[in-house]
Amino acid sequence: MVKFEIHDLTVSFGSVYALRHVNMEIAANEILTIIGPANSGKSTFIRMLNRMNELQDNFRISGKVELERRDICSIDTENLRRRVGMVFALPLPLPLSIYDNVAYGIRVHGGQNLRRLDERIEEALRQAYLWEEVKGRLDESAFKLSGGQQQRLCIARTLAVGPEVILFDEPCSGLDPISTAKVEETMLELKKNYTIVLVTNNVKQAARVGDRTALFLSGELIELDNTEKIFTAPSDQRTDGYIRGKFG
Repeated sequence: MVKFEIHDLTVSFGSVYALRHVNMEIAANEILTIIGPANSGKSTFIRMLNRMNELQDNFRISGKVELERRDICSIDTENLRRRVGMVFALPLPLPLSIYDNVAYGIRVHGGQNLRRLDERIEEALRQAYLWEEVKGRLDESAFKLSGGQQQRLCIARTLAVGPEVILFDEPCSGLDPISTAKVEETMLELKKNYTIVLVTNNVKQAARVGDRTALFLSGELIELDNTEKIFTAPSDQRTDGYIRGKFG
């Protein structure tokens, strides 16, 4: 099943083009990893999937992004961002307890009775592989967690509102190898029930977790294929050069 279809997508901010004529599909229940050097359009692309670029000045778009055959510009942004959640590079816990961090989105989107709320929070923390580490201190400040734990808390907060897609924008850039491994383990488990798009500057991470991998350069989609093929027999010399560290 195709989750997203991107048709001739071009994005600019003022006179600066961030994406040019991108065409691709994203399948349901896959991890699509997006790689490329700085200023290649990776983050702009992922932010197009839940319309976050619209928050920036001088944003312009041509082409179309469809979520399950529906133009995302026709979907209310609040509903779209509930369906397509995002986890950012740096953990951004709220200045609240661990419990209230996870409960926040649920309450914003209408709330649930107390019993169901408790169940949903536990479920989200379990899905983020954090429950066993925090179940005895849910009333503590989220800021008492380690960086890796804070990032998994942000994943749990995203999961709690019931998304269909999770966007990860370099979620491990500030984490140590052990925390990174836990986040990767979480993503691999989550893809059973969610579609995942991961922007990463770590090509080894892309190779470890991606079902398919896309290379962006200067706002253009250079190559998109099964991750194993991308890393062993890419079709474009630029892909081979980037993976081998010849530039970027």
